[in-house]
Amino acid sequence: MRNFIKLIYIVLFVASACSQDVIDLQEPEGPVETNCSTVTAGTADFSKFVAIGSSYVAGFQAGALFNEGQDNSLAAILNKQFECAGAPAEFVQPSIKTAYGYNIFVSPNPMGSVVLGRMLLRGTPPTPTPLVSGPEAIPNPAVNPSFIYAGSKTDLNNFGIQAIVLGQALIPETGKWSGAGTDPRFNPFYGRLAYPGNGTSTLLGDVVGAGGSFFLFWLGMDDFLLHAAYGGDPAKAPLTATAAFDAQYKLAIGGLLASNPDLKGVVANFPNIFKMPHFTAVAWNAVPLDATTAGGLTASLASNYNAFLDAMVSNAVITSDESTKRKLTYVAGQNAILITDETLTDLSPYMAGPFAGLLPYARARQTTKSDILPLNAGSVIGTAIGGDATKIYGVSVPLPDQYALIPSEILAIESARVAFNNTVKSVADANVTRIAFADIDQALEALISAQLMVINNVSISANINPPTGIYSEDGIHPNSRGYAFLSNTIISAINTRFGATILPANIGLYQATGLPIP
Repeated sequence: MRNFIKLIYIVLFVASACSQDVIDLQEPEGPVETNCSTVTAGTADFSKFVAIGSSYVAGFQAGALFNEGQDNSLAAILNKQFECAGAPAEFVQPSIKTAYGYNIFVSPNPMGSVVLGRMLLRGTPPTPTPLVSGPEAIPNPAVNPSFIYAGSKTDLNNFGIQAIVLGQALIPETGKWSGAGTDPRFNPFYGRLAYPGNGTSTLLGDVVGAGGSFFLFWLGMDDFLLHAAYGGDPAKAPLTATAAFDAQYKLAIGGLLASNPDLKGVVANFPNIFKMPHFTAVAWNAVPLDATTAGGLTASLASNYNAFLDAMVSNAVITSDESTKRKLTYVAGQNAILITDETLTDLSPYMAGPFAGLLPYARARQTTKSDILPLNAGSVIGTAIGGDATKIYGVSVPLPDQYALIPSEILAIESARVAFNNTVKSVADANVTRIAFADIDQALEALISAQLMVINNVSISANINPPTGIYSEDGIHPNSRGYAFLSNTIISAINTRFGATILPANIGLYQATGLPIP
């Protein structure tokens, strides 16, 4: 059973993220000459474009920030389109100086002396596999001094920082290296810009200091995305409160606008992350069992646990409805995943004496269609704890909290996203002469509804399926072509608000996720 279940992650990913309908693909357009004669800036000034945001702005893709991804960041693509309207061709980003980067989806990383970087689809069947990177990717100046950005922050254009929440852009602790490993406010990817000040600067202050003439502000997605990626576990990544987000967002935009009365920019809202491959790849019934294994689990676990639940109902500890939700069933074929649901009654006080062996199941149940398993759960489901073949995560032992999202968590995350989007739109509406509003949420919903779009003779879809998918191998960050697609929504908003005629990016010039390799 153990070896068979270890294939769940691969099989599920291929079935849900690498299969596609037969479509009529066309050759991408080749490089074209840009005709600047029709391009105008309108009332905007692109003489120095600065961008502030999280991983999407930085160019993060395939689980890491690396040279090629950074070169094709959303911010860099936008600046290229702004060149005909007065933006300098040189767009300064804090080079990460590593070909494959440092994979933040893999834990632990490094694994001993091996540093894991960006993912590629590899093997048969194909699965996202981290490449071996090098010591130059380690985000720790004690072992990798070149990680620190050596240039001037005032020269920078791109202030995109991966895995950063909005509030961290406002406080100096985000760059204070003495907090590394102990202070959750610290972020090494901002720390590399803050060094050697070591906690005396803020990301927002750095952007103001760079003296931009036009800005992109797209911070706030990680305020709910990180919480979701960690299965709603607040100990791993808390969900930002709506009131706090509203105050922080208005403070940040207010600070930017106050720094220069001529400064203008564009803001963007946040898409529904639960429609991204990262949250759709792992099915709720991802455990395949044969009849013998299902019978063994029924006899050794389900019958005892279910009888205990009946006793809890008889003693009025739980209701019959809760008992029904919690009862375990194992059958030949596909089975639901065993998880812990913190909204259930904690039965640990009753799991003593002859019932002590049931203590790991104090709040256990199996998943339903209403639950969501993040992509990284696929690498845990079916693994044995300590090599014990009787203790299998998701089968005979509940998954840790960080690998499952229950309905109450999903609702809280989606409610927060909607509230955050309302704040973004209200701030843009309150500053119509200075801020354009890009509806990224609507653009991605349109692509999902259409299933397939053809732009610049290139077919694109809202998944990672080569060659059409706009998402990279981590299932949550776009690939280079995906970033080009998003850039055009932002350009359209700028043109509408400021009367500019910026040309859209030719998405055929940007790479999609590569075909699987051996």
